[in-house]
Amino acid sequence: MKFVIKKEDLYNGIKIVENATSARALQPVLMNVLIETVDKTAIRLIATDLDLTIITEVDAQVEEDGKITLPSKTLNEIVSKLGNKLITFEKAQDSSVVNITCQNSKFDIIGISANEFPPEVYKVEMKEEESFGIEIKPLTKAAKKAGFAAASYETSNMLSGIVCSIEGQTLEIASTDGNRLARVREVVKNSEDKARQLIIPSRTMNEFNKISSYMDEDSIKIYTERTKIIFKSAKTTLISRLLEGQFPKYNQLIPNETPKTAVINVADLISALERVSIMVNEKTSIVKMEFSENNLKLMADTPDSGKSEEQLVINYSGEDLTIAFNYKYVLEALKNMESDEVKIGLNTGLSATVFRPNNEEDFVCLIMPVQIR
Repeated sequence: MKFVIKKEDLYNGIKIVENATSARALQPVLMNVLIETVDKTAIRLIATDLDLTIITEVDAQVEEDGKITLPSKTLNEIVSKLGNKLITFEKAQDSSVVNITCQNSKFDIIGISANEFPPEVYKVEMKEEESFGIEIKPLTKAAKKAGFAAASYETSNMLSGIVCSIEGQTLEIASTDGNRLARVREVVKNSEDKARQLIIPSRTMNEFNKISSYMDEDSIKIYTERTKIIFKSAKTTLISRLLEGQFPKYNQLIPNETPKTAVINVADLISALERVSIMVNEKTSIVKMEFSENNLKLMADTPDSGKSEEQLVINYSGEDLTIAFNYKYVLEALKNMESDEVKIGLNTGLSATVFRPNNEEDFVCLIMPVQIR
């Protein structure tokens, strides 16, 4: 195997696939990136941890065909530190050692045979009848705005996934971890009458969001089957398992109206929360909010450290109300809003509270309060 490649092209290719490698794999080859020649003008990079596989093609001048797997971390470190010049990869036919040269720099890396790389993770059948196209921009925008509320643990639990629904010209993405819920709707171009709902692991959606910045197209093709989802662009393919089961009927949890409403400047509330939270109890992360006429008092305290308090002028005319939240949940909701003001829908001190951008209905976050004495 021998090919010559631009440093920037190779580095971008590694950045696309590297997060699919396994950090602590029982099979050492899963910590490696498979590099194989495609034709005289391109190579292919593949990485997998068996749950997620990413494949991308990179332009190169191929002189001899071949394939090998190399340690992802080592390869990334080498390429990132080389000069912005052409890089030559060369491997003898019966060797596992790859020679990498760039100007006066030379490295010999010991790889693992490509025959040990599991072919079933990337040689998958893509059926056109089970595919649909979707615009990248609204998909990634909705996933970024609504995906933060998914449960963080890596399991097959439904709450670790993001539900993606398409019906007519509406894309709806939602996630929940049981303590909070986020939902976003975006308008998309959709020529199909078929309604679809997919439950995608949040990690998969996050990785797609990252690699989408390297895609030149406006839209991608998505292929589905019972247990897999495939995102495919011209040069990059992401393959993942789908979560199977019933996602919570989250729309039934979001109240259409709330008895009390407060409107607050988003930037002011974020700044105040970040200051007050310096004194929160790290075990609970609780910040109390006292709503009174056109006023919001934020309070936090830790028995061993002290307490903090801040007041904001707001638009509120309801009854006095004291409510407490995990402040991190509120901050994440606020930071995912594209609005100068947030409208907070309140009921009682123990009722789910609705956060949404003022004068916008497409984004909503529901947060459960914390019971306080």
